[in-house]
Amino acid sequence: MTEESLMMDALDARVSRRNERRDFFKAMAGAGKIVGGLTAGAMAVEAQAQTAITDADILNFALNLEYLEAQFYSFAATGAGLPASSLTGTGTPGAVTGGRQVQFTDPLVAQYAREITADEIAHVNFLRTALGTAAVSQPAIDIGATPNGAFSSAARAAGLIGAGQSFDPYASDENFLLGAYIFEDVGVTAYKGASPLLTSAVFLDAAAGILAVEAYHAAIVRTTLYAKGIQTPSLINATEAISNARDSLDGSSDLDQGVAPINGASNIVPLDTNGLAYSRSAGQVLNIVYLNRAAVGSGGFFPAGVNGTIRTSAAS
Repeated sequence: MTEESLMMDALDARVSRRNERRDFFKAMAGAGKIVGGLTAGAMAVEAQAQTAITDADILNFALNLEYLEAQFYSFAATGAGLPASSLTGTGTPGAVTGGRQVQFTDPLVAQYAREITADEIAHVNFLRTALGTAAVSQPAIDIGATPNGAFSSAARAAGLIGAGQSFDPYASDENFLLGAYIFEDVGVTAYKGASPLLTSAVFLDAAAGILAVEAYHAAIVRTTLYAKGIQTPSLINATEAISNARDSLDGSSDLDQGVAPINGASNIVPLDTNGLAYSRSAGQVLNIVYLNRAAVGSGGFFPAGVNGTIRTSAAS
């Protein structure tokens, strides 16, 4: 049985609707390590709250996320990452682990990948220019497909694969879309949550512009997964499983949504009851990219943490 068929069987076996949220860390080992880090993490959050956050801090936080997205898409679309000249700055610089070109079979998905790559690279360069000498360098990023890598850990926690298995977002069009789905919805909610904190009208306008682009990207990914899921329902089930995992990570609220139909209609746009996009705090975003619901400073897609002032996830 191939790795892809194993993954699809696992997806079918772990269908989970959004009203049946599962505890993320029932699928994770090392719960004792999480509990042990709560006290130190809580102290870090308190210290962070007592420090005034500036617009530059917020933009640098966003820059870390853009580094992650741009590197993932760049490797998937072209087989190469960003140039070294786009990665320098303050803080501890880090390398990218993993990443390779996807051999796309659907020409539309390949075109989407190339378009989103160009957009994300533009975001990195725009934020670096806006921040000038205050821009943080790229931290260490894990976008590999090893059994212990961030993508595999995220997929395992969502119940998509079993112990010792790996999830490879570069193995197929569908896997690439699921990997992109992990990031894009989080990016939209991150910019939505950060926008009210900005004091500069110029920076707020820039953040709103990037938010709109990220929302377009999320819609492309969600629409394509939904369309492909009509023929392969396990893809839709996978978005629900990933959604459940993100919800379990970012606190007690149940806001995240997959693309499964609701009341006979598609669910391409995840909204609250007022028809508005929902927000995540910086700490909640870090919970997801660190793959940890405790207050920690590193993990998951950022094995050494992000660079800048905002670097600790929220205790949930």
